Amino acid sequence: MIRSLPLVLLAAWLAPGLASAQATLTVGPEGTVQTLTEALDRAAPGTDIRVQPGVYREPTLEVDTPVSITALGEVVLDGEGERTILRVTADSVTIRGLTFRNVEASFVDDRAALLVEEASECQILENRFENVFFAVYLAEASQCDVIGNVFRGPDVNEARAGNAIHLWYSRHITVRDNDILGHRDGIYFEFVEDSVVENNVSQGNLRYGLHFMFSDRCRYTDNVFRSNGAGVAVMYTAHVEMTGNVFEDNWGAAAFGLLLKEITDSEISGNTFTRNTVGLYAEGSNRMQISENTFERNGWAVKIMADAMQNEFTQNNFVGNSFDVGTNSRQSYSSFTGNYWDAYEGYDLDRDGVGDVPFRPVRLFALIVEQREPAMLLMRSLFVQLLDLAERVAPALTPETLVDTSPAMRPLPI
Repeated sequence: MIRSLPLVLLAAWLAPGLASAQATLTVGPEGTVQTLTEALDRAAPGTDIRVQPGVYREPTLEVDTPVSITALGEVVLDGEGERTILRVTADSVTIRGLTFRNVEASFVDDRAALLVEEASECQILENRFENVFFAVYLAEASQCDVIGNVFRGPDVNEARAGNAIHLWYSRHITVRDNDILGHRDGIYFEFVEDSVVENNVSQGNLRYGLHFMFSDRCRYTDNVFRSNGAGVAVMYTAHVEMTGNVFEDNWGAAAFGLLLKEITDSEISGNTFTRNTVGLYAEGSNRMQISENTFERNGWAVKIMADAMQNEFTQNNFVGNSFDVGTNSRQSYSSFTGNYWDAYEGYDLDRDGVGDVPFRPVRLFALIVEQREPAMLLMRSLFVQLLDLAERVAPALTPETLVDTSPAMRPLPI
């Protein structure tokens, strides 16, 4: 009994600390405190702050203690058009179920509804962002999750619109199950590493559905990028996986489903490119594996520039495109093998499912349009049909290296 006394005293000494770690503060007219500012001032590490329904207009909320903030119904934090609403500088903070509203554009700083700076293990879950400049802005953050949020941008011009989810110098971030509409860029990565973008819908944004640069070893899977100003841009990055995504209805003079610029050692597989001006555009991008994708009803399915080297297109389906492949040179250092082309008119005498004669996906007319865009007016003319027929019979100008030597006779089961 005497030997157990120190343990009893130790438990009694620790009890107040354990109790404070599990404390709950309720904010609202009938709560423990009236304002979020007061709740944050009183909160100890681990406090659960619960916010009653209502509209809260307070100065920028500073979260410098590990806490969780959860809405108990419809809770609106109103920035009144003039300030960042909530700034997180502590680790292990959870923000759940709030509506952030009214953060006007600023030409001096990147004003955000929810700003996370130099923090880790934050959880931004099931919130709503309406009429804000930048919505969620993570700067030098790590091991954070941005999951299940809804973003509705101000839908103004690019100069007055910020990004919905903006990451800068961050790592090990998960962006999942978000619904994004009407921002400048839906999702923006710059100097981000080892992060995942999964199962988001990013549509109707003024510039890009997804825009990332200098962000190595990231994975983008099962997202929908629809009706954005210029589609998706991936730049100056290595070891990227883009799988299972849908790129659709990105139309315009300079629009594409997916732009690749200075990308190396990456995988693009299982994606669907539908109704884009250009499905996939690759410039200065090397050693990529492009396989098991579907390119359907695009203007150009693929534009592969001469400075894109050692890229392999295998087992893709090309169906109903105006031009299957375009390029800017008679020389190319990428290859096409075992793809299905609905424009292929060859034969399969041994019935092994592979065409017995090669297919040249680059039409002579495509080379002419690349040099003289107004020639597109002749697209459906008899002259162009005769031109393509002559090139198939006696190829002279289309790139010899851009030839599929084993085209599939039937659409591939992707």
